[in-house]
Amino acid sequence: MPDGSQSASPPALSRSPLHERHEALGAKFAEFGGWEMPLQYSGIVEEHTAVRSAVGIFDVSHLGKVVVRGPGAVAFVNATLSNDLGRIGPGRAQYTLCLDADTGGIVDDIFSYYRDDEHVLLVPNASNNAEVHRRLAAAAPHGVEVVDHHADFVILAVQGTRSDDVLSKVGLPVGHDYLTFGEADFAGDTVIVCRTGYTGERGYELIAPSTVALPLWDAVMEAGEEFGILACGLGARDTLRTEMGYPLHGQDIGPTVTPNEARLGWAVGWKKPEFWGREAVLAEKEKGARRKLVGLVSTGRAIPRPHMSVSLVPDVLLGEVTSGTFSPSLKQGIGLALVASVVADDAEVAVDVRGRREVFKIVKPPFVDPSVRES
Repeated sequence: MPDGSQSASPPALSRSPLHERHEALGAKFAEFGGWEMPLQYSGIVEEHTAVRSAVGIFDVSHLGKVVVRGPGAVAFVNATLSNDLGRIGPGRAQYTLCLDADTGGIVDDIFSYYRDDEHVLLVPNASNNAEVHRRLAAAAPHGVEVVDHHADFVILAVQGTRSDDVLSKVGLPVGHDYLTFGEADFAGDTVIVCRTGYTGERGYELIAPSTVALPLWDAVMEAGEEFGILACGLGARDTLRTEMGYPLHGQDIGPTVTPNEARLGWAVGWKKPEFWGREAVLAEKEKGARRKLVGLVSTGRAIPRPHMSVSLVPDVLLGEVTSGTFSPSLKQGIGLALVASVVADDAEVAVDVRGRREVFKIVKPPFVDPSVRES
């Protein structure tokens, strides 16, 4: 006889406040970081092309939102996360890393928004939001509060060459420099308009209270109609970021990968006296990292996929592919791989593609010319 016990059901996936809009557009959904998010609408290649040639809109509300606030908030964040907030000031954003204090491994990669000396907004990855919040909250000094606002805000990424035209019609401020942000009123609430994104194209990210998610999405879609705007899913976001060589946490970087190995030393404030993992990554930098993250381009028609082995001829194993896809812009297979540091940056290597040894060239990303910094 059954004892009446039941196996635990998997936790329900979180949904964006815009879920009904995605359903109405016929989105195909996938799990991502504990969230049910649009994978594609009209098709990955079509959505990818819209961003490269005109404009696309992504709902990336699954990304985390952690607010650090109070006297000394900036100093506290600067003493914990890798990059140096002293390099920027209020109204600017910065890519940074949360490193493990002991190993220097990458717990998460984060965008930080320096609002003022007592207010920093952090945007971690979806699956790491709780852990980043936990570590910061546990270390925060008296008077500094660390608050998880994961479900309280939406983030819309409006990316592409016509993004300025679209947001101007909505009445939001545009034209500011890369990695800067401004604020605007929309429907009685404050929207942060950031010159950031993860596509390599000129564009913006809009951080807004969830209460205005629907009217904000509708306003952007209506304004973008004449410019050919397309709703874009995480499939196109992945091909776009891979073409730029931008790493994805959980694939290209993670707790077992250091910033030296990931070639993210530019996101480390090496001259700062303190940040989590400083001693470990400094020691590794002086000694030399044993691995490095490289780009791969197919010399034929092969498409690399994660976990495919990378080797030199005849059979010297170097490492494995971490990200791989078909590049809609280049019409060939591209990827990222973690390989032994001894291999030359322009070497030809073999990738095991379903039992076939396919030839790839090691290159330095980006694979396409970026326009993200254009004024």
